[in-house]
Amino acid sequence: MTVVRNHFGVPQYPEHDARRLFVLLSAIDLLERPTVSAIADLTGHEREEVDAGVQALREQFGVVLHKVGEIYRIESWGDVLREEGVKRFLKA
Repeated sequence: MTVVRNHFGVPQYPEHDARRLFVLLSAIDLLERPTVSAIADLTGHEREEVDAGVQALREQFGVVLHKVGEIYRIESWGDVLREEGVKRFLKA
């Protein structure tokens, strides 16, 4: 399956594909200031999707994320996801 990429080279997975969440989590880790706007710009996700995606990562994968002011921070990748494996989906 060929995956379309945005102008930053980030794969654009279908809407209900778990890999979209992995791209979101990787973007939060990669960005110096991971605000909703910066995450949306890098990933190609809609801004409204970012908060919903963060909540899904918390609920479905046990990821511990905090939002301090406008900036997201990853405290823990949880017990389910491996950081190195998830980061590959940003470049896949």
